[in-house]
Amino acid sequence: MAQFNDWCLTVDLPVGNHLRRVMTVQAASIATGIQATSAIVPAHYASEEQVARALARLGKPLAAALIEGKLPTTKAIRSGDLGEIYATEWIDAHSGGYHAPIKRLRWKDHRNMAMRGDDVIGIMQDAQSQRLQFLKTEAKSRAALTAQVLTDARTALDKDGGLPSAHALSYISARLLELDNLPLADAIDDALLKHGIPPQSVRHLLFTFSGNAPDALLTASLQAYPGPINQWGIGLHVEGHGAFIGAVYDRVIADANNP
Repeated sequence: MAQFNDWCLTVDLPVGNHLRRVMTVQAASIATGIQATSAIVPAHYASEEQVARALARLGKPLAAALIEGKLPTTKAIRSGDLGEIYATEWIDAHSGGYHAPIKRLRWKDHRNMAMRGDDVIGIMQDAQSQRLQFLKTEAKSRAALTAQVLTDARTALDKDGGLPSAHALSYISARLLELDNLPLADAIDDALLKHGIPPQSVRHLLFTFSGNAPDALLTASLQAYPGPINQWGIGLHVEGHGAFIGAVYDRVIADANNP
């Protein structure tokens, strides 16, 4: 887990029926944040089983090369990937029961290309009915967050009537079949093909990772939303956004190569 509570100061604010949360990295905790983040990044690009197999077969240097070969090298793609990684980690640790069932970046077409489709979808399954609740997520990473960026995120969240797209859910279901998680794959297929997805079973998460304070922008975005779907606006604020991202990926590579 990204352990946000170990290196961020968190402030919650209700905005109507919605929630705004801002997690701000303290200057004294930057190194802790880099360490905590670098520890979880590799698993978002390659499964633990794949890395362990490479270690056993090929040894540490070539296993390190496998990891490094999956990491993006451009600043823009690193920024976007890390925003999605943080959103995924936040869902798994802090969303109150939702879980991101796959780490999408393991299936990237190319390490310096962005993923397509809904950024992340969190899923929660009712123990009694086995019906699913969905957390449709847009993650935005910017050195300087702007209102236009949030407008673009809102447009993406409102697509398909605000519901997770059938394409995105079918993609997750197919990956879950490959991972032998048949019950959840079946539950997703049932939601798509048998039951339908009512709006009341969906919540939206707008997750930002930025070098400037997102407080006012997130509040304004939530206040402007006119629809019926409950909203979470979560912002991670790290001054020196670009340098922080560079330090995280440098640390990942150094750790992979460390004897």
